[in-house]
Amino acid sequence: MIMSELHPPELPPLTNGRRFGPLTRAVQRAGRVRSFTFVIRYAGSKLDRVLYRTSGGRITLTGPSLPTMLLTTRGRKTGKPRTTPVFYVRDGRNLVAACENFGLAAPASWPGNLRADPLATIQIGSTVASYRARPATNEEIERAMPRLLAVWPAHDTYMQRTGIRYVFVFEPVPAVAELG
Repeated sequence: MIMSELHPPELPPLTNGRRFGPLTRAVQRAGRVRSFTFVIRYAGSKLDRVLYRTSGGRITLTGPSLPTMLLTTRGRKTGKPRTTPVFYVRDGRNLVAACENFGLAAPASWPGNLRADPLATIQIGSTVASYRARPATNEEIERAMPRLLAVWPAHDTYMQRTGIRYVFVFEPVPAVAELG
């Protein structure tokens, strides 16, 4: 058996500096409304996960303009795979995502899951790859937060409600394949 390190798959292109259309801007504004965040947190993310998977990332509740990934972590208590849609930005080959759990009092589970087991599977479009998560450094946060806020301005609203923000960097894990 020969093992070989392969490069992680190339992600679909993400257009930087794109202008958001009226629907996307409306969804971004609605993200700041407490009742909207409650519905999205408890019902919308489940529906979004199904839409994203079945359409290969072409259909999401927030529209195609907002960069969304399906993040699958291992549950720290159950060990079962847990998948949630998350907005992200790119930082070179890495991905960066922030979590304030929609400004709700209960913490989101994915940051805790990543602290317990940093290996994650991420789907962007129809591309699925493995990543290793780690908390972002202050420099990475300063570099990524303005872009994350451009994608989802409600991040600041959620931060004001809870005072808690988790920012993670996802580094690609080289695929290892068996060669016959």
